[in-house]
Amino acid sequence: MKNYKFKINGTSYTVDINNVEGQTIELELNGTSYKVEVDKEIKQTKTPKLVRPVAVPSTDSTPQTAKTTSSGSQTVKSPLPGTVLDVYVNVGDVVTVGQKLIMLEAMKMENIIDSDLAGTITEIKARKGDSIMEGDVLITIGG
Repeated sequence: MKNYKFKINGTSYTVDINNVEGQTIELELNGTSYKVEVDKEIKQTKTPKLVRPVAVPSTDSTPQTAKTTSSGSQTVKSPLPGTVLDVYVNVGDVVTVGQKLIMLEAMKMENIIDSDLAGTITEIKARKGDSIMEGDVLITIGG
């Protein structure tokens, strides 16, 4: 578990703490095992666990892995709230990785949402002028 080196009155000691349970510590001092009882319980510190929210799909134009897959098709979701300015594809169109799908206005900026896989457009849920929220499904692409 932990290893300590002490020097007391010129004598060196190596202490390996093997186990701490309640008020009992199992340790090894210079190769000899000991069970030491302390007058109060020693509580081990717990390392905090970092929990992060699920990431929203990015609007990068570089190819990425599929964002959401269900039964052979993939849904392209809005990465942020905004208004649809233009839809560049139609149902039945074959798209390639990196191809423009939708232009979205968010925070007075135009954002292009690109396809992150090749396939056929099976459904378009967003229309020009629609107000959308973050995470709304915009397009479904079949494999």
